[in-house]
Amino acid sequence: MALSLEIVTPEQRVLTVEADEVRLPGADGGFGVRPLHTPLLAALAAGELIYLSGGVEHRYAVGEGFAEVSDDRVRVLVEEAVRADEIDPAKAAQDLKDLQAKLLEMKQDDPSYALDRARVQRAAARALVATRR
Repeated sequence: MALSLEIVTPEQRVLTVEADEVRLPGADGGFGVRPLHTPLLAALAAGELIYLSGGVEHRYAVGEGFAEVSDDRVRVLVEEAVRADEIDPAKAAQDLKDLQAKLLEMKQDDPSYALDRARVQRAAARALVATRR
């Protein structure tokens, strides 16, 4: 028995596959889903999504969002999802450094602070996933 995994961003459906297991970056800590998992709705943090299919791990950097699990279906709705082999490690590291520097110059009461902090978290996810390909 397999899970049906679907990853969707505001721009596109990124992936629809059958998977043996899905590991997600929950807002309160990472968690895994296997067939016959109890239904749930979970907030996701920016981080690494891994799915296993046929004994092979597939990695994605994902932004914040939500996951819905029910009837052996995992629906992931996130701000961004990038496959590990599409990430340039050097560019990801530089983007993270630049975004962190910009955030350090801001005050927390700045209207765009939360948006820029989310950008830093997504950049950190891309940089992490790029090192684990």
